[in-house]
Amino acid sequence: MRRILPFIALACSLPAHAQDAAKPATIEADGAPSVPMALVEATRPYMEFRTAGFLGWNPVDRSMLISTRFANVAQLHKVSGPLMARRQISFEAEPLGATYAPSDGTLVVRKDKGGDEFFQLYTLKNGKLTLLTDGKSRNEPGVFSDDGKWFSYTSTRRNGVSSDIYVVDPRDPATTRMLAEVPTGGWALTTFAPDGKSAIVGEYISVTKSNLWNLDLTTGKRTAIGDHKKAVAYSGATYAPDGTLWVTSDEGSDYQRLGTIDLKTGKFTPRAPDAPGDVEGFSIAKDGSFIAYDLNEAGQSKLRLLDPKTGAVRDVVALPAGVIGGLEVAPWGTIGLTLSSAKVPADAFAVDPVTLKVTRWTESETGGLDPAANVEPEFVQVKSFDGEAVTGFLYRPDPAKFPGKRPLIFNIHGGPEGQSTPGFKGRTNYLINELGVAVFYPNVRGSSGFGKRFVSLDNGAFKREDSVKDIGPMLDTLSADAAIDPARIAVTGGSYGGYMCYAAAIRFGDRLKAADCIVAISNFVTFLENTQGYRRDLRRVEYGDERDPKQRAKLAEISPLTSVDRLTIPLMVVTGANDPRVPKSEADQMVAAVRAKGRPAWHIVGLNEGHGFAKKENADYQFWTEIQFWQQHLLGQK
Repeated sequence: MRRILPFIALACSLPAHAQDAAKPATIEADGAPSVPMALVEATRPYMEFRTAGFLGWNPVDRSMLISTRFANVAQLHKVSGPLMARRQISFEAEPLGATYAPSDGTLVVRKDKGGDEFFQLYTLKNGKLTLLTDGKSRNEPGVFSDDGKWFSYTSTRRNGVSSDIYVVDPRDPATTRMLAEVPTGGWALTTFAPDGKSAIVGEYISVTKSNLWNLDLTTGKRTAIGDHKKAVAYSGATYAPDGTLWVTSDEGSDYQRLGTIDLKTGKFTPRAPDAPGDVEGFSIAKDGSFIAYDLNEAGQSKLRLLDPKTGAVRDVVALPAGVIGGLEVAPWGTIGLTLSSAKVPADAFAVDPVTLKVTRWTESETGGLDPAANVEPEFVQVKSFDGEAVTGFLYRPDPAKFPGKRPLIFNIHGGPEGQSTPGFKGRTNYLINELGVAVFYPNVRGSSGFGKRFVSLDNGAFKREDSVKDIGPMLDTLSADAAIDPARIAVTGGSYGGYMCYAAAIRFGDRLKAADCIVAISNFVTFLENTQGYRRDLRRVEYGDERDPKQRAKLAEISPLTSVDRLTIPLMVVTGANDPRVPKSEADQMVAAVRAKGRPAWHIVGLNEGHGFAKKENADYQFWTEIQFWQQHLLGQK
């Protein structure tokens, strides 16, 4: 007891702030309060969910490769069978992407540093990484040749901008060689021809425009496929075993359809039934007997199997309703994928192509909470200022637990060619289930998934604010909802959604209580001047060209920083110090401008983060700070 008493006395004499959670050394919190331990404890189950993303099949032992997190960042794990143990095989400080060689299971991984997206490629074996690239430039992984010997990738090593095309035998880093110089970013080798003599290269210009090229692997000569003057987008070009080239394309349609390309004429022939939605991904069986593809119908995914000989299509109906990603057919025919929904926290599934039986391979933990208790969203459609239909997903709190009118947060996606879909909401479920806050995920004009006409409605400097105007009618509709409190509505968003967050706070500040803007564009001119060179031209196609005087003037006019006088509601800003897309300077100048007007701004910076927080300790601290922000400025709590 004599030994214990001094510690009791010391604990009683500690100041109040000793009950606060320790701030990670990798976080700078400027103007924001410390996080009380009581909040940490209250939210704990919601912070301990996991997800499992399907990455591929091991051709040697038929195990599944997944990405999941047991410590601070997601790592690679091997799963030998359905619901079997997840055996960790990578142990890095950064998250990894990975691809198996189809022959011997050689594993190529992608890793950056602190979210800077200057990816390097490695092989991973026995927990050790062997560098394949130069260690300095930005490199993006591609695909393996059919025999598994060569792996394609792009690299900016020549000039820091162009995504030149390379190949390497990953078993021998010295074999790396350039196949083709290209003029800009946005290029990638998508598939090797079955004879190994040529490959298809895609040139991405915008979400509605891309070109296909045939690349001679011996000479490096590129030959255009089709008419590159056409405003057509292609994706996923892949050779079938018989030499047929399959792609998705919006040629002749408002949506991306699955079909084939004639290499000589460039003619696209749709081969799957038309549907009101984009084909987002597909994978071809090694024997060519079927093609698995996923269709986006207003945010929900449908998995279908196409017989390329007969054109017959079978629907996989046993999958839970949700959002599909990472589709891949194993060499032996089993289909692997990731599925996420309100009640499924992104897990790996397999589908038998003969019986269409669905098998769940992972069941990720949700902090002890029952994911089945999570609410399914409502689909909301609104006519905007010009009659255009815009939509979104509304998550309502349980009315029995939270009667009366509830506060609402608009959460706007980035991109701008992104799309809000009804996937698992993770930490946000705490807002809905425990604080009684409704959350609305809008798809304003410019969102993908609704056709090329819709995704183009916000292009350029002179249409940009139309997407911001879409928020107004959505506010009208939701404010009139009997279960929503129109006096307690706030906004958040990340990346382009961060710009929308600032812009909505300015345009609709009299109707909003607060704004939490994450990795956000504050000035389009400085953003375009300072975003990394390899992506600058690609962003100019979407936003406008700041080098053109008329466009520069308009970009400056519509930038939130220009109208900072009108940003009068409480503001929180979240930034990654290493963000290559929206540089930290975008946040710094907005925070400084708001504070110069005598108004407070909370600012959270992840010192080892990029375009969004990937480390759990940082993401947790961000969320705890956001909860306090909403408690003070939306819920009226002190």
